[in-house]
Amino acid sequence: MPPQTATTAHLSAEPSTSSDSEFHAATEPLRREILAHCYRMMGSHHDAEDLTQDTYLRAWRAYDKFDGRASVRTWLHKIATNTCLTALQSKQRRPLPSGLGGDAFDPTDTLETDGEVPWLEPYAGAVDEISPGDDADPAYVVGARESIRLAFIAALQHLPERQRAVLILRDVLQWRAAEVADTIGVTTATVNSLLQRAREQLKNAAPQHDSTEEITDDAKRELLARYVSAFERYDVDAIADMFTDKAIWEMPPFTGWYQGPAAIGTLIRHNCPAEKEGDQILLPTVANGQPAFGLYMREPDGVHRPFHLQVLELGTTGPDAAPAVTHVVAFFGDDLATDFARFGLPATPPR
Repeated sequence: MPPQTATTAHLSAEPSTSSDSEFHAATEPLRREILAHCYRMMGSHHDAEDLTQDTYLRAWRAYDKFDGRASVRTWLHKIATNTCLTALQSKQRRPLPSGLGGDAFDPTDTLETDGEVPWLEPYAGAVDEISPGDDADPAYVVGARESIRLAFIAALQHLPERQRAVLILRDVLQWRAAEVADTIGVTTATVNSLLQRAREQLKNAAPQHDSTEEITDDAKRELLARYVSAFERYDVDAIADMFTDKAIWEMPPFTGWYQGPAAIGTLIRHNCPAEKEGDQILLPTVANGQPAFGLYMREPDGVHRPFHLQVLELGTTGPDAAPAVTHVVAFFGDDLATDFARFGLPATPPR
């Protein structure tokens, strides 16, 4: 059977000259990789899931014409790229608040939301789930892991759709210019021009942070343990102390973004509904290959329920290169229980 969804199930009776089981065996191991590719293009996990299904449906319909001159992986990526390019023609870019332009906000100002902006969404999963096997080109593996990080996805949103596609295919998937030209229907010279413009635009697309050097696993675990403890104790001073001087905190769909430990601490004091130790519980997960937490807030009935999903960027600060938090995006939403489930988080934390 072809890939099934509510919109494609009725097509399952269409004739196919190729073996459905053969198609499944050849393409299903690549589904997470195609999902990640669609996410890079779209900036939305929900859109990426829909377009991955569309990609597999189109591939199933065309599988009997697949001649094997390219690998199945390349063939699927070509279909996915053009499926996303078509979808992007009718969609707005998906920014984070810090990508809207302007200076950092005053943390004492009233919070405002914008429900009309299609905000960037986090990606549910670890980077190892989207990388190919042990025989893959190491350069591709590194690129795949780095290119799913939230900061990179946010920066991609500043690029027009063809520049975005070219940059992903050339710099992430390591395709040759001629392959990219054939995929999107332009000349090789146009691909090179689009790539150059995309790289230039990407340099200034995101706010600058302090150092984001990799820190050791032990230091990372210790920092994250202190971070959880500070939130669950509602120790705002301890929370603020873990941020670098240029750290950013933002909370889509709220339009503001805040920079520096003092501003972040003030924001939390003025706007967080927590009042005391025990009001908040954090459970760990992974988003965009980065450490993340589902934060549960105690409500008047005493039950902790989903409040927001935090995605953290870690780095170092100071002359001793101490581990610290450089960026937090706290994602709010109308259906947090569903969003939490997508990240493997329960509707309520265990007692």
